[in-house]
Amino acid sequence: MGNWVVNHWLSVLVLATWLGLNVFLFVHAFLLYEKADKYYYTREILGTVTYVTFTSIPGLTGVIITIALVLMVTSATEFIRRSYFEVFWYTHHIFIIYFIGLGIHGIGGIVRGQTEESMKENHPHRCAESFEKWNDHNSHCKPPRFEGHPAESWKWILAPVVLYIFERILRFYRSQQQVVITKVVMHPSKVLELQMNKRGFSMEVGQYIFVNCPSISYLEWHPFTLTSSPEEDFFSIHIRAAGDWTENLLRTFEQQHSPVPRIQVDGPFGTVSKDVFHYEVAVLVGAGIGVTPFASILKSIWYKFRHADHSLKTQTIYFYWICREIGAFAWFNDLLASLEQEMEDLGKVGFLNYRLFLTGWDSNIAGHAALNFDKATDILTGLKHKTFFGRPMWDNEFCRIATTHPKSVVGVFLCGPQTLAKSLRKCCHQYSSLDPRKVQFFFNKENF
Repeated sequence: MGNWVVNHWLSVLVLATWLGLNVFLFVHAFLLYEKADKYYYTREILGTVTYVTFTSIPGLTGVIITIALVLMVTSATEFIRRSYFEVFWYTHHIFIIYFIGLGIHGIGGIVRGQTEESMKENHPHRCAESFEKWNDHNSHCKPPRFEGHPAESWKWILAPVVLYIFERILRFYRSQQQVVITKVVMHPSKVLELQMNKRGFSMEVGQYIFVNCPSISYLEWHPFTLTSSPEEDFFSIHIRAAGDWTENLLRTFEQQHSPVPRIQVDGPFGTVSKDVFHYEVAVLVGAGIGVTPFASILKSIWYKFRHADHSLKTQTIYFYWICREIGAFAWFNDLLASLEQEMEDLGKVGFLNYRLFLTGWDSNIAGHAALNFDKATDILTGLKHKTFFGRPMWDNEFCRIATTHPKSVVGVFLCGPQTLAKSLRKCCHQYSSLDPRKVQFFFNKENF
């Protein structure tokens, strides 16, 4: 816990400040109403804050929905979602209590208006200026009478609740359709590959699905990008151990003599990655397991070339894959090797330009690679393109692409961390020409 606070001190400081500000505003409003002289008559009519809060429906529901909202907002912060997803997932379902409380909040009728009969006897336009004569027998203006309004907040939440219920019923129906696991592969670096079949399943490149494993949790659904292509007769995902749920899933599938656990699938759903074929030139950047949406794209390209699909608009693809461990490159080595051979056979060597970058390495790995640099294939991956050590110099890469394609529209697609997204977005802006007829870079990001 101490290390977590040290590593995320800025997020902790922002969260603590936000909570402190909420507490201060709440206490300040409470004391102002409770002590200020200008609210004396209001307190006499309605009662003290404590009395109103804990003895009336509006007061109780107001406290409940405020607490529920604070819990949902604080648990939805990025570092809690990524480090303690279960806390975010279960806390976020407090929204049910929030909507119920919001729906009945106005039942008490604290906000009151004049009755219809009183409006006839004391219309504000006619009697408001002569309030001192209201009690005179000769006055035509009588003291006003008030009544509480019925709750109306249900009008605002009815449509969202109906849509939510419909969506949950639809997702429940789709998730109950049988999923057949046809193949399980354990890759290096704690990565699990599942190949599956499901009746009526149809996908596009770069899409993702929600996956549930009832033996681990009945309520948790996690998104995973599809790594298969639409041309294949199955759909697949790659899952890296990055939390309690994924680690439990990997352990479940690693057990040799136990039955294969049941998997439920909902989707697929679209993302920006499926727009890659709309660009003449595409730049694909994946960091670690972030390569998964681009695996689907590269597989689809491979099938399109095999079947001589002339509708392919993309002319050139630049693929960058950044990994910390050598073993991570083994996930899609076969795919890249197949694409290399396919491009050579078709005479389109320049169509796919890929570069692999290893960020976690030591002197032994670098020395071994240097001694074998003259070999035809890379000593680390077995591919024809050599592995680079360190991180890409994006200014050089974008300058080279802009020079090679001076009049093209270039789509830049990223599945990776926010820091990398900021760098790529900056380069897209910097290297796009002011002349719309020349090279233009458009940035797209996918993130879960």
